[in-house]
Amino acid sequence: MDSSKLIAMATRTQASRFGESPRDALPTDIAEIFVSNHTKLGFIPNVFQAYGKRPEHFRAFMHYHDVLMRGPSDLTRAEREAIVVAVSSENRCQYCMTAHGAALRILGKNAKLAEQIANNWRTADLPERLRTILTFASRVNEPGFAATDEEIAHLHAAGFSDDAIWDIAAIAGFFGFSNRMAGLMDMRPNDEFYAMGR
Repeated sequence: MDSSKLIAMATRTQASRFGESPRDALPTDIAEIFVSNHTKLGFIPNVFQAYGKRPEHFRAFMHYHDVLMRGPSDLTRAEREAIVVAVSSENRCQYCMTAHGAALRILGKNAKLAEQIANNWRTADLPERLRTILTFASRVNEPGFAATDEEIAHLHAAGFSDDAIWDIAAIAGFFGFSNRMAGLMDMRPNDEFYAMGR
């Protein structure tokens, strides 16, 4: 690779290779989300800045993200974050692995387990329920995935409802998409994520 490209990658300050919308050009509803998150976290996650360039995409992406990650579910919030970290690790998505790794450390209150999931969930010291969740999430993440009746029956036998199975698949599928968009945009994690929950 050309050394000037390496220097540009190392020093890039934009959230996306496609640039960002100027803050004063953001639609009011999105600007309010930026302010709210800055107040809560002390920074604006780069995913917000990257998607802010395309307001309709921002709204759709963030709405479904929030339904999956914060809405009612038979899965705990920590279990949902574990799915994101495991799938993002498999897809080698630095942004999602780092940002959601921080969320998993905070919500799961177990930094060691969060790191194990990020590195290789298959060898992590997982409770049986979480191992079942991540095994199915990983299956959903495979190319050409189609669930078998036997897989669904196994999940039912393990105590998972239809809604929980749906949520595992939806989170794995959504973050498969998110990982690929982060790769397209060359989205990098905010530095703040690395220290959170440690």
